[in-house]
Amino acid sequence: MGDIVVVRHGQTEWSAAGRHTSRTDLDLTPAGEQRARALSRAFMTAPFVAVVSSPRRRALRTAELAGLTVTEVDADIAEWDYGTYEGLTTPEIRAERPDWDLWTDGCPGGESPEQVTIRLDRFLARVRPMLVVGDVAVVSHGHASRALASRWVGEPVTFGARLSLDTATLSTLGHEHDLPSIRTWNATI
Repeated sequence: MGDIVVVRHGQTEWSAAGRHTSRTDLDLTPAGEQRARALSRAFMTAPFVAVVSSPRRRALRTAELAGLTVTEVDADIAEWDYGTYEGLTTPEIRAERPDWDLWTDGCPGGESPEQVTIRLDRFLARVRPMLVVGDVAVVSHGHASRALASRWVGEPVTFGARLSLDTATLSTLGHEHDLPSIRTWNATI
């Protein structure tokens, strides 16, 4: 059984500033491009049966710089839709809503944890048959990747709050004795 290799996109101006970025289509910073290129060392001998990317420019550019040939673009692995919180930082949001938590509350005008669960479960249902053939690379985003890992191991998306994930990192979702497992997490190259 193959693994899912999760690649978080490289740094953008907003990710560096802690601003929630879902639908806003930003370019990578020069540092983000450099780190994305460095990821290519991990893929020199890694054959993938598929490389699936979020439709966002930052994910597609990360895949390109990392030397991955995208075979499919899938909106189900786009970043959590932050709705009216798009572009805001957590401290800015909590100035108005002190108890706000993305993982349990979701975002007004955006997605709820339940909606994110539905789309990531749908994505995993499409990817699982590919794993019979080999590894699949997934180029995505911070919160979406953390939620994806949570769903992979059968946990609610709220478990993602416990998984830190930096830009331009690799994580591997695999199996341990036929059970879904997180094999590596937040690895830098």
